[in-house]
Amino acid sequence: MSDSVLIEALAVETVIGVYDWEREILQQLRVDLEMAWNNRPAAASDNVADALDYAAVSDHVREFFRTCQPALLETAAEKLAASIMNSFSVPGVRLTLWKPGAVPEARQVGVRIQRGQW
Repeated sequence: MSDSVLIEALAVETVIGVYDWEREILQQLRVDLEMAWNNRPAAASDNVADALDYAAVSDHVREFFRTCQPALLETAAEKLAASIMNSFSVPGVRLTLWKPGAVPEARQVGVRIQRGQW
């Protein structure tokens, strides 16, 4: 599939980290998503019902991080990708999780995964 739907730099707050102090605070993550999706039906019908609802996906991501508070970005990425694919019948996900401030000398650090069919 060559079509996709994008959500870039979605800000979410969650409890994440391996240190005790990190488990007691909210930290901001940035989420970049690219989801494999056939955009032709929506383009032909001009009907939002035929499109992947990026507002609903964004809400799903925020809710995911309210309830899933993993220690590692890697765990968060795997679980989030699976959750999006299952909840929205998305055949493939490219996902980057950024954790600004995790390394003071770096603008941000993160992990990137690709799962499913492209």
